[in-house]
Amino acid sequence: MTQADNASAPKGSGPILAQNVDEEPVASNQRLHGSWINLTITVLCIAYTAFHIGVMNLYPLETWTYRLIHVCGGLLLGFLIYSAVQLPHTAPAEARRNPLDWLFMAVGAGGIGYGFAMVAYAWGGYWLAGIPRPPAFVFANFGLPLLVGTLAALAGAWFLPNRDRARIGWADYALGIASIAVLGYILFNVGPLRLRAGTAMAQPADYYAALVGVILILEVTRRVAGLALVVIASIFILYSFAGPYLPGFLNHRGYEPTRFFTYIFTDQGILSDPVAVSSTYIILFITFAAFLQASKVGDYFVNFAFAAAGRARGGPAKVAVLASGLMGMINGTSAGNVVSTGSLTIPLMKKVGYPAKTSAAVEAAASSGGQIMPPIMGAGAFIMAEVTGIPYTDIVIAAIIPSVLYFASVYFMVDLQATKMGMKGLPKEELPVFKELLKQVYLFIPIIMLIYTLFAGYSVIRAGTVSMMAAAVVSWLTPHRMGPRLLAKAFDLAARMSIQLVAVCACAGIIVGVIALTGVGARFSSLLLGIAEQNQLLALFFAMCISIVLGMGMPTTAAYAVAAAVVAPGLVNLGIPVLTAHFFVFYFAVMSAITPPVALAAYAGAALSGSDPMKTSVESFKIGLAAFVVPFMFFYSQAMLMQGTWMEVLHVFVTASVGIYMLSASVQGWYFGKLASVLRVVLLIGALCMIQGGLISDLAGLAIGVALLAYQKRFVTPGMLARGSD
Repeated sequence: MTQADNASAPKGSGPILAQNVDEEPVASNQRLHGSWINLTITVLCIAYTAFHIGVMNLYPLETWTYRLIHVCGGLLLGFLIYSAVQLPHTAPAEARRNPLDWLFMAVGAGGIGYGFAMVAYAWGGYWLAGIPRPPAFVFANFGLPLLVGTLAALAGAWFLPNRDRARIGWADYALGIASIAVLGYILFNVGPLRLRAGTAMAQPADYYAALVGVILILEVTRRVAGLALVVIASIFILYSFAGPYLPGFLNHRGYEPTRFFTYIFTDQGILSDPVAVSSTYIILFITFAAFLQASKVGDYFVNFAFAAAGRARGGPAKVAVLASGLMGMINGTSAGNVVSTGSLTIPLMKKVGYPAKTSAAVEAAASSGGQIMPPIMGAGAFIMAEVTGIPYTDIVIAAIIPSVLYFASVYFMVDLQATKMGMKGLPKEELPVFKELLKQVYLFIPIIMLIYTLFAGYSVIRAGTVSMMAAAVVSWLTPHRMGPRLLAKAFDLAARMSIQLVAVCACAGIIVGVIALTGVGARFSSLLLGIAEQNQLLALFFAMCISIVLGMGMPTTAAYAVAAAVVAPGLVNLGIPVLTAHFFVFYFAVMSAITPPVALAAYAGAALSGSDPMKTSVESFKIGLAAFVVPFMFFYSQAMLMQGTWMEVLHVFVTASVGIYMLSASVQGWYFGKLASVLRVVLLIGALCMIQGGLISDLAGLAIGVALLAYQKRFVTPGMLARGSD
């Protein structure tokens, strides 16, 4: 522990286990710049975040302009910070430049340089001489060289990359400049583009700019979020051209490349709802999270959880549940939450007796639950508010009971397993002192301020801004006071953290645009209605499968955005309320992170615990099983989403809580004692009865639970039952 860490701990508080738990892990392809390069990128990151905070609060910009700067600025930072390939930890030896690299460089730098120069010429004439339109040759010939140069730069970045973590290769500089060229062209022509994009009037230059923009978005998404979303987006793009050759509901008339790509780069596609949300709510709350990180609130959350639950049986697992719930409020990704808190909790879980796969699975299940934990709920909740038009505060209220049930289920799972295996907690002397940590409870003030301002009628943007200011003020009561240096660090960190979500939302916008252009979403909804034959439960089952498949390997934000466009309209057409339908697909998009065979959160946990990834994903699926049941509870009882009287809400919460406990006991095979296989099935039936929410089913489930309790406690024995049958 450093001297600063010791200083930050209250006197006599005991060991401080968590230090820097919310630090962002370094990706395998992320550069660690040195000297002036790092300083330059830091300044760009600070400017990027400050631009967003300023526009949202002080100087509103025209919508297209703001979103374009948001996307293209994220692309620029993405190319400068992330390499196209994995990088070694040590700098490789200098090698002679390959002659092919010289060719790529000449074509790439020449083509992109020419395109950039034409855009700069147009803007220079406008700024310096007031010329509204440049000569015809400027934009007539800028597009094709820009496209060819971009493809050459991509080839150089993929096949002949610079593998030195401290340096940026020429290709990535060139791709960053190409991002600026695309931004410059579209902004210069934004007025005419609003009218002609996606129509027969679209110009060749419009097409080339949009095509290069799509290519750059796909590449940055591949670098920061993997191939899954890129492959899905590419399939949707191909579908736009292959429609005339496809059968059934997939058939459509097809589109010319010029019309398609210019349409995609509008507010019907890339600049649509996902980017609208990422450019406002997401980056705002990422900045809020960065402020909390700079003031070390993440460390406090985890230490608070250790002090509260560390001594209980299986203590570290319960800490993982509590800490991941708290961290989930300030961390927008399941896998990122696993890496941050799991680096501390997974080794401690193994220490008290949990198997490696269970340790990783508990952390994965708990971290995924952070995405459904109010008030922030990851980025998906903001997109839900934007897509449905339902106020964000209503969505937060609706999420309370489901999130409590989910975390209660995971808690029951780890507690029952700890009981079954006879586990102990951590020794008292190895844990922080709870009453001493209570003296720093003021560190919860930013979260409390956020909740208060949201429900006091403030806009989400104003509430987030006030909460950021509260985080800065609270930091002055700690050794980590947020002066100019830490404020700059928070702004820098916010931009770096936002790159993935910017790219993911822009890429999801491509899919949303294809769905809107081709109408496949409406046809898919009709197909869903036809298959389900007006059976809502069957339609929900299909929707669950589709949402999970769409989410496999994809970040929650993109998974929900796609599912909301493809699946949710069909559910609404079946008569399912809008809030229920969107919450349903949102939950399964989140839970795809722990669903085999592609479970990103479970894989991240397995890497930390040293367990088998597939076995870990199966175990995390089992531990998070309640999340696969809770969405069906929305369907059976709207009171689960706070839609009803207080008595109805209380009734469904109590009965569902009992049902969740019975479900956990059935899965773990321990219900006031070891359960035989047959009794586990019986208890599972009772749990499902309690979860349905009807009076008769509740009584049936309660009867099964009480009967099995009596049997387990030997109030009733097999012999008594046999005599009773005589």
